[in-house]
Amino acid sequence: MCSATIPATNRPELDLAGQTVVLIGGSAGIGLETARRARAHGADVILTGRNPDRLTEAARDVGAQRTAAFDATDDDALKSFFETLSAPVDHVMVTAGGPHYAPLLQMDSREVREVLSGHVTLYLAVARYSSGKMARRGSLTFMGGTGGRRVTKDLGIVSAATAALPPFTAALALELAPIRVNLIAAGFVDTPLSAALLGDGLDQRRAELRAKLPIGRVVGPADVAALAVHIMTNTALTGATYDIDGGQQFLH
Repeated sequence: MCSATIPATNRPELDLAGQTVVLIGGSAGIGLETARRARAHGADVILTGRNPDRLTEAARDVGAQRTAAFDATDDDALKSFFETLSAPVDHVMVTAGGPHYAPLLQMDSREVREVLSGHVTLYLAVARYSSGKMARRGSLTFMGGTGGRRVTKDLGIVSAATAALPPFTAALALELAPIRVNLIAAGFVDTPLSAALLGDGLDQRRAELRAKLPIGRVVGPADVAALAVHIMTNTALTGATYDIDGGQQFLH
């Protein structure tokens, strides 16, 4: 009996072989873990972030093809970055930015406008500047949250800001087709950003979620990265929102 040799590019772990994945906000947390997983699937990765030192360390960690240090909310810098890339770019994922928690009546008009439009504005700019470099069957993956499903005093304006992202994603997917556009809606993810937001309350929050979540554990960056790479490699997915919160949205 003889066994057939499977070409390396057909192995599941190399289903991104020969493709380029750009991580906007790829120097830590979900972005970095997605870069690590994409590399394991055979991709070349390009990382961007605001902190040059952290970016250099992250690039060394995952063997990134190149890096670029800039603030993704700087429209000119974002445009210049994509202009320097060689086509084709196969996948772009944006994890830059984070939630803004504050009582509504303590926010001024400028803050409200920034929070409500911040992610949509960033994601639209990424789509605009990357689309000319994207492979025909490429993909854009954005980060949102499940906070828009519930309205609580603690969430403040976060519910409104996250609720806008699913229809935005769907509309953009129609405009950019056949480039695919999808949204990952996460609950609490145990990242450096979560640690910075919660401070001394981090361990308490972890313990609470371990006790209450249906999955019996806290969601980590590797969980989100696995979903992100699946979205990149499954060419039937577009215009959709994918929840990953361990059942957090169902807790009362």
